[in-house]
Amino acid sequence: MPKEFEGQHDDEEVIFLFRQHVVAMRKGFYALLIPFLIGSIPVLIWPDNLNYLWFAVGGFVLGVMLFFYHWMGWHFSVYIVTNQRLRQITQKGFFNKSVIDLGISKIQNISYNVPGFTAAMLGYGTLVVQTYVGDLFLSRIHKPGKVYNDLAVVVKKYGNEQVSFNEQATE
Repeated sequence: MPKEFEGQHDDEEVIFLFRQHVVAMRKGFYALLIPFLIGSIPVLIWPDNLNYLWFAVGGFVLGVMLFFYHWMGWHFSVYIVTNQRLRQITQKGFFNKSVIDLGISKIQNISYNVPGFTAAMLGYGTLVVQTYVGDLFLSRIHKPGKVYNDLAVVVKKYGNEQVSFNEQATE
Protein backbone atom coordinates (compact mmCIF):
# COMPACT_ATOMS: atom_id res chain seq x y z
CA MET A 1 0.00 0.00 0.00
CA PRO A 2 1.57 3.34 -1.01
CA LYS A 3 2.16 5.92 1.70
CA GLU A 4 0.08 9.09 1.40
CA PHE A 5 2.30 11.33 3.55
CA GLU A 6 5.83 11.37 4.90
CA GLY A 7 6.09 9.46 8.18
CA GLN A 8 2.99 7.32 7.66
CA HIS A 9 3.11 3.96 9.47
CA ASP A 10 2.64 0.74 7.51
CA ASP A 11 -0.62 -0.11 9.31
CA GLU A 12 -1.95 3.45 9.30
CA GLU A 13 -4.94 4.52 7.19
CA VAL A 14 -5.68 8.16 6.31
CA ILE A 15 -9.32 8.94 7.17
CA PHE A 16 -9.48 12.59 6.06
CA LEU A 17 -7.48 15.78 5.94
CA PHE A 18 -8.37 19.44 6.36
CA ARG A 19 -6.71 22.84 6.40
CA GLN A 20 -7.29 26.40 7.47
CA HIS A 21 -9.83 28.63 5.78
CA VAL A 22 -8.50 30.86 3.00
CA VAL A 23 -9.03 33.82 5.37
CA ALA A 24 -5.82 32.68 7.06
CA MET A 25 -4.06 33.99 3.96
CA ARG A 26 -5.35 37.54 4.37
CA LYS A 27 -1.84 38.94 4.88
CA GLY A 28 -0.92 37.44 1.51
CA PHE A 29 -3.80 39.27 -0.15
CA TYR A 30 -2.64 42.53 1.44
CA ALA A 31 0.91 41.80 0.28
CA LEU A 32 -0.41 41.42 -3.26
CA LEU A 33 -2.57 44.53 -3.22
CA ILE A 34 -0.40 47.12 -1.45
CA PRO A 35 2.72 47.04 -3.72
CA PHE A 36 0.49 47.15 -6.80
CA LEU A 37 -1.44 50.15 -5.48
CA ILE A 38 1.74 52.01 -4.53
CA GLY A 39 3.26 51.24 -7.93
CA SER A 40 0.10 52.53 -9.64
CA ILE A 41 0.28 55.99 -8.03
CA PRO A 42 2.72 57.47 -10.62
CA VAL A 43 0.48 56.24 -13.46
CA LEU A 44 -2.52 57.93 -11.85
CA ILE A 45 -0.64 61.19 -11.31
CA TRP A 46 0.91 61.34 -14.81
CA PRO A 47 -1.43 59.32 -17.06
CA ASP A 48 0.07 60.69 -20.27
CA ASN A 49 3.53 59.17 -19.59
CA LEU A 50 3.30 55.41 -20.15
CA ASN A 51 6.84 54.85 -18.84
CA TYR A 52 5.38 55.01 -15.34
CA LEU A 53 3.36 51.91 -16.16
CA TRP A 54 6.50 49.92 -15.34
CA PHE A 55 6.12 50.96 -11.69
CA ALA A 56 2.67 49.39 -11.61
CA VAL A 57 3.94 46.24 -13.33
CA GLY A 58 6.87 46.05 -10.89
CA GLY A 59 4.51 46.51 -7.93
CA PHE A 60 2.28 43.75 -9.26
CA VAL A 61 5.23 41.36 -9.75
CA LEU A 62 6.49 42.10 -6.23
CA GLY A 63 2.97 41.57 -4.88
CA VAL A 64 2.66 38.20 -6.65
CA MET A 65 5.98 37.06 -5.17
CA LEU A 66 4.90 38.08 -1.66
CA PHE A 67 1.51 36.45 -2.16
CA PHE A 68 3.19 33.22 -3.30
CA TYR A 69 5.21 33.16 -0.07
CA HIS A 70 2.01 33.35 2.01
CA TRP A 71 0.18 30.91 -0.24
CA MET A 72 2.90 28.29 0.24
CA GLY A 73 2.51 28.55 4.01
CA TRP A 74 -1.25 28.11 3.73
CA HIS A 75 -1.25 25.36 1.10
CA PHE A 76 1.39 23.17 2.73
CA SER A 77 -0.04 23.54 6.25
CA VAL A 78 -2.44 20.65 6.65
CA TYR A 79 -4.10 18.52 9.31
CA ILE A 80 -4.17 14.77 8.65
CA VAL A 81 -6.49 12.45 10.59
CA THR A 82 -5.63 8.77 10.47
CA ASN A 83 -6.92 5.76 12.36
CA GLN A 84 -4.02 6.24 14.82
CA ARG A 85 -3.32 9.97 15.17
CA LEU A 86 -4.02 13.57 14.33
CA ARG A 87 -1.02 15.13 12.59
CA GLN A 88 -0.61 18.90 12.30
CA ILE A 89 1.89 19.98 9.65
CA THR A 90 2.60 23.72 9.70
CA GLN A 91 4.67 25.37 6.97
CA LYS A 92 5.96 28.90 7.54
CA GLY A 93 7.79 30.34 4.59
CA PHE A 94 9.98 28.17 2.43
CA PHE A 95 12.08 26.27 4.96
CA ASN A 96 10.36 26.36 8.38
CA LYS A 97 8.19 23.29 8.92
CA SER A 98 6.81 21.90 12.18
CA VAL A 99 4.94 18.67 12.79
CA ILE A 100 2.80 17.73 15.81
CA ASP A 101 1.40 14.23 16.27
CA LEU A 102 -1.41 13.48 18.70
CA GLY A 103 -2.59 9.91 19.21
CA ILE A 104 -6.33 9.41 18.68
CA SER A 105 -6.55 7.47 21.96
CA LYS A 106 -5.07 10.48 23.83
CA ILE A 107 -7.94 12.81 22.86
CA GLN A 108 -10.25 13.46 25.82
CA ASN A 109 -12.52 16.17 24.53
CA ILE A 110 -13.23 18.03 21.30
CA SER A 111 -15.00 21.36 20.99
CA TYR A 112 -15.31 24.13 18.46
CA ASN A 113 -16.14 27.80 18.49
CA VAL A 114 -17.29 30.14 15.72
CA PRO A 115 -16.17 33.55 17.05
CA GLY A 116 -18.56 36.13 15.71
CA PHE A 117 -20.46 37.33 12.69
CA THR A 118 -17.58 37.38 10.20
CA ALA A 119 -16.48 33.86 11.08
CA ALA A 120 -20.07 32.62 10.82
CA MET A 121 -20.59 34.26 7.43
CA LEU A 122 -17.27 33.03 5.99
CA GLY A 123 -17.48 29.58 7.60
CA TYR A 124 -14.43 29.31 9.82
CA GLY A 125 -13.75 28.78 13.50
CA THR A 126 -11.47 27.34 16.15
CA LEU A 127 -11.31 23.65 16.98
CA VAL A 128 -10.01 22.72 20.44
CA VAL A 129 -8.64 19.21 20.98
CA GLN A 130 -8.11 18.50 24.68
CA THR A 131 -5.74 15.85 26.03
CA TYR A 132 -4.28 14.96 29.43
CA VAL A 133 -1.19 17.06 28.77
CA GLY A 134 -2.85 20.15 27.31
CA ASP A 135 -5.02 21.63 24.62
CA LEU A 136 -4.33 21.84 20.90
CA PHE A 137 -5.97 24.93 19.35
CA LEU A 138 -6.60 24.70 15.62
CA SER A 139 -7.53 28.22 14.54
CA ARG A 140 -9.31 29.49 11.42
CA ILE A 141 -10.43 26.00 10.40
CA HIS A 142 -12.68 25.83 7.33
CA LYS A 143 -16.13 24.38 8.20
CA PRO A 144 -15.34 23.67 11.88
CA GLY A 145 -18.70 21.95 12.50
CA LYS A 146 -18.05 19.38 9.78
CA VAL A 147 -14.47 18.79 10.92
CA TYR A 148 -15.71 18.48 14.52
CA ASN A 149 -18.27 15.83 13.54
CA ASP A 150 -15.81 13.89 11.35
CA LEU A 151 -13.14 13.95 14.07
CA ALA A 152 -15.69 12.86 16.70
CA VAL A 153 -16.58 9.82 14.57
CA VAL A 154 -12.90 8.89 14.19
CA VAL A 155 -12.21 9.29 17.92
CA LYS A 156 -15.28 7.25 18.83
CA LYS A 157 -14.36 4.49 16.38
CA TYR A 158 -10.58 4.30 16.95
CA GLY A 159 -10.09 5.83 20.43
CA ASN A 160 -9.88 3.56 23.45
CA GLU A 161 -11.12 5.91 26.15
CA GLN A 162 -14.37 7.69 26.91
CA VAL A 163 -14.57 11.01 25.07
CA SER A 164 -16.93 13.91 25.60
CA PHE A 165 -17.88 16.32 22.86
CA ASN A 166 -18.86 19.95 23.40
CA GLU A 167 -20.20 22.22 20.68
CA GLN A 168 -19.97 25.98 21.18
CA ALA A 169 -21.21 28.04 18.28
CA THR A 170 -21.42 31.70 19.18
CA GLU A 171 -22.48 34.49 16.94
